[in-house]
Amino acid sequence: MDSPVPFRQLYIGGAWVAPTKGRYLDVINPATEQAFTMIPGGTSEDVDAAVTAATAAFKSGDWSRMTGAYRAKFLRAIAQKIREQKSVLAKVETMDCGKPIDEAEWDMDDVATCFEYYAGQAEALDGRNSAAPAIDVGMAEFDVRVRREALGVVGLITPWNYPLLMAAWKVAPALAAGCCAVLKPSELASLTCLELAAIAEEVQLPPGVLNVVTGTGPDAGAPLSAHPGLAKVAFTGSAATGRRVSLAAAANLRPASLELGGKSALLVFEDADVEKAVEWAMFGAFWTNGQICSSTSRLLVHQDVAPTFLEHLKKRAESINVCDPLTPGCRLGPLVSEGQYHKVLSYIEAGKADGASLLTGGGRPSTPAIGTAGYFVAPTVFIGVTPSMRIWREEIFGPVLSVATFATEAQAVEMANDSEYGLAGAVISACPERCRRVSEALECGIVWVNCSQPCFCYAPWGGIKNSGHGRELGEWGLENFLSVKQVTKYVSPDIWGWYSPPAQQQSQEAPSKL
Repeated sequence: MDSPVPFRQLYIGGAWVAPTKGRYLDVINPATEQAFTMIPGGTSEDVDAAVTAATAAFKSGDWSRMTGAYRAKFLRAIAQKIREQKSVLAKVETMDCGKPIDEAEWDMDDVATCFEYYAGQAEALDGRNSAAPAIDVGMAEFDVRVRREALGVVGLITPWNYPLLMAAWKVAPALAAGCCAVLKPSELASLTCLELAAIAEEVQLPPGVLNVVTGTGPDAGAPLSAHPGLAKVAFTGSAATGRRVSLAAAANLRPASLELGGKSALLVFEDADVEKAVEWAMFGAFWTNGQICSSTSRLLVHQDVAPTFLEHLKKRAESINVCDPLTPGCRLGPLVSEGQYHKVLSYIEAGKADGASLLTGGGRPSTPAIGTAGYFVAPTVFIGVTPSMRIWREEIFGPVLSVATFATEAQAVEMANDSEYGLAGAVISACPERCRRVSEALECGIVWVNCSQPCFCYAPWGGIKNSGHGRELGEWGLENFLSVKQVTKYVSPDIWGWYSPPAQQQSQEAPSKL
């Protein structure tokens, strides 16, 4: 077999450049376990070059000082190219990270929508600045207003589960705000982020506004998060890495917004429609092959409905179409890498060792549709799970659902909130008042009522506790990349008069004495 060739080079300052140290990383198709291309292995030298290019672009004013309407034209052009190349991008995404092709195509639609939305936000920013209302400061002598301006050069570090979509969540608002960016995607899934750079070049985005440096976390991510030339770091990934990113940025007195892990709970009450609730429970745990930070992987079911619910859940989970992720209709593909595959299997073994019972799954699927290759794990459901078990407390990031039962609403809420994470939560009940109470009681940044996992670029996304801080998406996503400047004007015609004027000289000198 011929050796893979590089997919693309690094994109720095509007040009494609080879990594300084000549390193390349194999890209493995998780469905076949075969390398099919390579990405550049960027290092600190490449990060320095990218930050230098972004700084020059920002200081030139050719992007940061232009109107939001000007920037919006480029964002809409990027969105249009994403839609035109949707099928190709989706296929590349699936081959790179293993998500089903139907999901990847949906992701591409969301990517385009995200760029379009922030084009509108860029235009609105013009109006917010030009028509900023005066702040009543209690003194008529002063006119006080605020301007929102781009922070500067920002470092964007993104994960492998939604490679292009998570990049869009950061790149689109950063560019809309007028920032220039250095994007470092996960080395496990970088291809569509390199394609985003190609699209930026195609729409003639000014050089240096967007730079893409691929490579490992230690070689490229760490130097970027610690770079003194950045105004901010925005990171999505694990809590452990998030701590390191935050500390590195803090050493430069720079902020870091963090969208980290989760261990979200879905509460199903006795009055829920079982068929609908089972569907949402599956979608909440098995969507994106279970590799999603907001996964409602802790399922709390009222004890009165649990037997019927679990019977339906077992049948439905075992009917999920597990196959080659490039096949239309696939609903569960392989995990992203061999390392993630073994990690998930080790959690399954830990669950069994801790005394939980397997309702279904627990290993590699036996379906002939996938053969013997690929990092596939069957949809797995544990029952009899207790709060002390690792599978209940730790983020697994795979298609593993842990189920416990409860007797009262108060008990369910207490169990849901007993977590170091606080990204999301969900409640399913026919009682609107109960849904309201539970929504208010759950300690998290996102609550779903009678559903799980819907996400829209117009609404805020983010968590509390060890799930990070800051919000992405919506107007909050734009604010992440803006600095607020106070502009105070003295408008009184009178002299300020704090200091007394010097005494007037006498009009004539005193007469001399004879």
